[in-house]
Amino acid sequence: MKKNRLTLYILLAMVLGIVVGYLVHVSASEEFIKPFSKNINLLGKVFIRLVQMIIAPLVFSTLVVGIAKLGDIKTVGRIGGKAILWFISASLMSLLLGLVLVNIFKPGTYIDLSHADTEGVKDLMKNSSQLTLEKFVEHIIPKSVVEAMATNEILQLVVFSIFFGVAMTALGDYAKPLIKALDIVAHIILKMVGYVMNFAPLGVFGALTAVVAARGLDIFKFYIVYFAFFLLGIAILWVLLLSAGAMILGTGRVKELLKRISQPLLIAFSTTSSEAVFPKLTEELERFGNKNKIVSFVLPLGYSFNLDGSMMYMTFASLAIAQAYKVPLDLSTQLTMLLVLMITSKGIAGVPRASLVIVLATCAMFEIPPEGVAIILPIDHFCDMFRSMTNVIGNALATSVVSKWEGELGPGDSGDAAQA
Repeated sequence: MKKNRLTLYILLAMVLGIVVGYLVHVSASEEFIKPFSKNINLLGKVFIRLVQMIIAPLVFSTLVVGIAKLGDIKTVGRIGGKAILWFISASLMSLLLGLVLVNIFKPGTYIDLSHADTEGVKDLMKNSSQLTLEKFVEHIIPKSVVEAMATNEILQLVVFSIFFGVAMTALGDYAKPLIKALDIVAHIILKMVGYVMNFAPLGVFGALTAVVAARGLDIFKFYIVYFAFFLLGIAILWVLLLSAGAMILGTGRVKELLKRISQPLLIAFSTTSSEAVFPKLTEELERFGNKNKIVSFVLPLGYSFNLDGSMMYMTFASLAIAQAYKVPLDLSTQLTMLLVLMITSKGIAGVPRASLVIVLATCAMFEIPPEGVAIILPIDHFCDMFRSMTNVIGNALATSVVSKWEGELGPGDSGDAAQA
């Protein structure tokens, strides 16, 4: 009942946010709208920051305990290998889908170049400087675990936690008290998740009110074709992912999984942040029947390597911009771009508006005007809703599939989270 009530509050907050934002947009002056949007968006930022507050200790404690419970390095390697196999397959499928859709429907030819957001793209261009080979390596290897925790560098935390967990496993019984302590920490953090989720409706209201007040509903008039084809791509990607999941898990279990993670999906959709639901998703996947040791190992990896919705959007947006500027790209160049996106998109967790940052850097690399990102910026918030939700379903399926492959997927729990 409490869960259903929170879901209802989130839905009401979405509707109220759109209504209030639209009323402000049509009735207030530009001088009022700009500070209003900035201030009301603080509600969304507060919620996101509350979630970010608990991600680092949750990733560290659950991943270390999960590795320790796996027992040995061979098991870690086996499960990691299965996870990476799914991640690479899903990523390639997502990237190829975006490439195929853009070549068939050519959404870039419908984009109105006069509605570019040149101010917004300046911030993205600052972030794109992070995408050198040196910075890519820095995103993977931490120079300080404290710094990685402070900046929520998920991939760096994963690397440190794997080393820490493997070393702790090698110590055997001597490390058991610390394993028990970290297990308790993980359960405390998961308890905090319930408290933080109570702020979700306020966060949803603030985020949607801000973007509608600033942009209005007219945004869809200029980008309806681009947005419609993007939604078609997301729908096809969902069908492909869920079909693959059903082949391995069974149709009934996939339906059960969707029902179980409906609230995380809704929060990711309305806040445009898959990161915001990481703690709640961890909890719900355990209740679905995944063992704690699998969830705590595979899910953090997925948040760095398995962002299916973002992957599809990167090829879709990059090629659409090329079409808008009439930049010719043959098939071999497009496939090269796909491989570049496959590599550069890894380890970007924590980069603001990561998908657009990657698109910006990729456009510059292939001599597509990088300013073209400004064209899609006005509609990006709405695209990001569906990207974030798709990232969540992709990682939920990946975790459950790996659990199934390991013979560790239980029947599910209607009460508290399943224990390892």
